[in-house]
Amino acid sequence: MILSDTRILEEIDKGTILIEPFHREDLGTNSYDVHLGKHLACYTNRVLDAREHNKIEHFEIPIEGFELQPGVLYLGVTEEYTETHAHIPFLEGKSSTGRLGIDIHATAGKGDVGFCNTWTLEISVTQPVRVYKGMPIGQLIYFVVEGVVEVMYNKKKNAKYNKRTIKPVESMMWKNKF
Repeated sequence: MILSDTRILEEIDKGTILIEPFHREDLGTNSYDVHLGKHLACYTNRVLDAREHNKIEHFEIPIEGFELQPGVLYLGVTEEYTETHAHIPFLEGKSSTGRLGIDIHATAGKGDVGFCNTWTLEISVTQPVRVYKGMPIGQLIYFVVEGVVEVMYNKKKNAKYNKRTIKPVESMMWKNKF
């Protein structure tokens, strides 16, 4: 079950959902619009290795925007910091973003109960497109959790993306044992 706008507001009042900054006009019928933060990043190596710590280079989107190119994986970040303590957050693209040929996540659209951070976006484009800091980039949808959560994400000792940040975070796959 997906939370409606009134349920999202109720959960914000209860403290089980936090969105900072929160703007009422960004609340849709059953989602909340999130915006592109000023920081982007790209991997420094063209070939990535799942067993290695692949380094990224951060940069800021200039006032005049930044032109994304096909064939490059950009890591972006939401302006919004969120906390979700009783629901499963899903990040999806907006139809207006998709119609520009912008994908905002390769596979990581689902958050965990207890996720407390900005959202790193895995951005790719089908053709060159100029993006701007603060533009609507996606929407958060909240699902009801069935059953008791034993260990919330923000309490897991092995959680790889718990450190609060305003910049995109590179893959931490290298921390897994395989």
